[in-house]
Amino acid sequence: MAAHKDNTPIPAEELIPEQLTIESLREAAAGCKACDLWKKATQTVFGEGETNSRLMLVGEQPGDHEDIEGHPFVGPAGRILDEAFEAAGIARDEVYLTNVVKHFRWEQRGKRRLHSKPSQVHVRACRPWLMAELETVAPRLMVLLGATAAQSVMGSTFKVTQQRGKVLDSPLGVPVLATVHPSSILRSPDDKARREAMEGLIADLKIAARKER
Repeated sequence: MAAHKDNTPIPAEELIPEQLTIESLREAAAGCKACDLWKKATQTVFGEGETNSRLMLVGEQPGDHEDIEGHPFVGPAGRILDEAFEAAGIARDEVYLTNVVKHFRWEQRGKRRLHSKPSQVHVRACRPWLMAELETVAPRLMVLLGATAAQSVMGSTFKVTQQRGKVLDSPLGVPVLATVHPSSILRSPDDKARREAMEGLIADLKIAARKER
């Protein structure tokens, strides 16, 4: 049931199962209607990876490809991330990948569904899922991809541009490292800027890889 008898949405924290596993969380989150994003999304896109992953990467929200396929980081930004993983010596199947918001927020432009940044209402509504993932996976380090993910953990005044690549203590009790979201690399104005942005992401991921070992 995704709503109370009076049709008010059930908060995500009330949907968290007693037995915490990634599968039980994914099953519970599939029916989440804690905010309004489920109405336009194809499905909940929950995190994926091994429960004992030492590295947890957190992005903003699923994109168009992820919304359709039901898996995180499988679209163009995911391919950029895979390239960066390979260059940084990180195996994708050894990390846990998720987003702070589990439904795709989008606007219609012609035939295209374009990404629309989630609001703080959406981030707050989805936070219990991220907290449950963190408790279940218990990573040594969280990598926060982009401003939305970083600010959701470190606070609204946190600046990725000023703090990227640094291993920092976090309010969640696990060290974090902030870097750019791979989608930002796709928006680079030219090849030179794209190459430099990619090198920066790889450098940050190398620091993360050394820290979690």
